[in-house]
Amino acid sequence: MSEDAYLGLQGIDAGYSRTKVLESIDLSIGKGEFVALLGASGCGKTTLLRTIAGFAFPSAGRIHVGGRDVTRLPPDKRGMAMVFQSYALWPHMTAARNIGYGLRLKGWRREAIAARVAEMEALLGLEGLGGRKPSELSGGQRQRVALGRALAVDPDILLLDEPLSNLDARIRLTVRHEIRALQQRLGITTIHVTHDREEAMVMADRIVILDKGRIAQLGTPQDIYTRPASAFVAAFMGAENVIHLDASCSGHRVDIAAGPLNRAASLLLDRPAPPSGKIEARFRSERLQLRPLDEKRPDDANAVDLIGRIEAVVYPGGEWRHTVRIGEGSVLVDGPEALPPGSDVLVRVPTSGLFLFAAPACAPAGTPPSAADERSPVRERLIA
Repeated sequence: MSEDAYLGLQGIDAGYSRTKVLESIDLSIGKGEFVALLGASGCGKTTLLRTIAGFAFPSAGRIHVGGRDVTRLPPDKRGMAMVFQSYALWPHMTAARNIGYGLRLKGWRREAIAARVAEMEALLGLEGLGGRKPSELSGGQRQRVALGRALAVDPDILLLDEPLSNLDARIRLTVRHEIRALQQRLGITTIHVTHDREEAMVMADRIVILDKGRIAQLGTPQDIYTRPASAFVAAFMGAENVIHLDASCSGHRVDIAAGPLNRAASLLLDRPAPPSGKIEARFRSERLQLRPLDEKRPDDANAVDLIGRIEAVVYPGGEWRHTVRIGEGSVLVDGPEALPPGSDVLVRVPTSGLFLFAAPACAPAGTPPSAADERSPVRERLIA
């Protein structure tokens, strides 16, 4: 744990009954920092948040807040407040009474509660809505009431358990920017659980990616997006296109052998190369070049050329999205123009958008084309 950490987790193991959900979690969060816990369903992110909050106790490890050990303290003694995914508002209470609920439990006087509730309503844009019950509010307004209830008690740490998942896409875009702006204005330490990659990217100072109860990577949004530490992280951050190749690697240099799926290439990376042998190449659908296979190849050694055939083309907006079959698999490639299905094409992947890792032991050194594939004269000539 870092010495300047405001919230520190050391060696946290946690689970339910005999099922271990979290294993060896070490995490340091600075005061005023916004950290997103990101991962697929079942990775342990909500369990980690509940363990921090005190709704679940770890089977091993320690939790410190401001130098104070809170590992075995109940939730109300930790100086934290939580906004739940369902908001958990009392349906029979007005918005104002919901916001002031925690203050009443603390024994505040009625006048002080009213003043604090009015402050929260002004802060969150809820003026004039205090007399309404949750059923009379929109989803975004209910989310603000839940946030107001959490902030009213002036917590040291704010915990958010997927609070935007129940909102429609348009409102979610607005509310997540509002929460981030509010967090920065108040300077409150915040931990936000989400499975939405873009949500984590635009809201958090740092992102913790969890995989099967362990931290797969921790870093700034830019670091994780541009320098994923593993094939899992690369895939989770959008590099879902994958192909296996043969390569000879030394230092930052990667020499890729020609094969039925690709041309030979020599690359110079801005990071250490993986071990020689079978490598797993991952890349996103954007920032690629897609051209007919028989078109003259430009001189550019800083890219990998893959050989494929277009299976389908759709228009999701902005650019055309092509499904390109490469061997027995397929990749998605975005481009400004639609190329017809059945076309033999060259997919050019620039080194800046290519993520290389040692391939799993069971992975082939390159998936050969299906025996059912037709071999066009152009393809035969260019891969020879």
